Amino acid sequence: MSTSSNLINKAVEQLSKFPGIGQKSALRMALHLLKRPEADTVELSQAILKLRTEIKFCKQCFNLSDADLCNVCKSPSKDQGLVCIVKDFQDVIAIENTGQYNGLFHVLGGLVSPVDGVGPSDVKIPELLERVSEGTITEAIIALSSTLEGDTTEYYIAKKLKALGVKVSTLSKGISVGGELEYADEMTLARSIRNRVSLDS
Repeated sequence: MSTSSNLINKAVEQLSKFPGIGQKSALRMALHLLKRPEADTVELSQAILKLRTEIKFCKQCFNLSDADLCNVCKSPSKDQGLVCIVKDFQDVIAIENTGQYNGLFHVLGGLVSPVDGVGPSDVKIPELLERVSEGTITEAIIALSSTLEGDTTEYYIAKKLKALGVKVSTLSKGISVGGELEYADEMTLARSIRNRVSLDS
C-alpha cells in the first residue's frame, strides 16, 4: 500500500510487522498518530524505545522485568514455597490474570524437543533445579501446553523435582490439546489451577 508520503509509507511498513496488523490497519494507526497531540506521539515513541532497551529478564524466574527481580518475585504476599513452571512470559500474564494463583513462577523460555535438537539444558531447567535445591520451594505446578513437547518437558521436570522431594502437580484437563495457555479463557485456566492433578503417584 502506497501513499503520497514516504514517511507515512515507512510507518505503515513498520506497523504492519505487528502480529495481526495488515497494511490497511497499519495505515489507520499511522493516520491516527498524526491526529493525536504531538506529546502523545513522543510519549509513545519513548515508551517503545524503553521497552526495547530497558526490559530485562528476572534473575530468579526469567520473567520479563524492569529490575533484577520482577514484581512477582519481590512481592511479600506471594507464597515462596510454591512455583508454577511455564513456557513463556505470556503464560505468567495469563495465570496472574486469573487471580487464582498466589505463588512464584519459573519461565523455561522453551520446551524440550528431541526432534528439534532442544534438550533440557537448552531451556531453563538446570536453573529451575538449582533454584529448588537452594531455596524454600516445596510444591511445583507444571503448567505447560498439552503437546508432545509439553508432555515431554513435563515428564522430565516432574521426575527431577520428585527426586528432590518436591510435591509436583499439573493443570487439570480443560486446556485443549495443543492449546497454548495464553489463549485459554481466564475461567478455564483458573479452574485448571484450582483442580490441579498431583503427579506424585
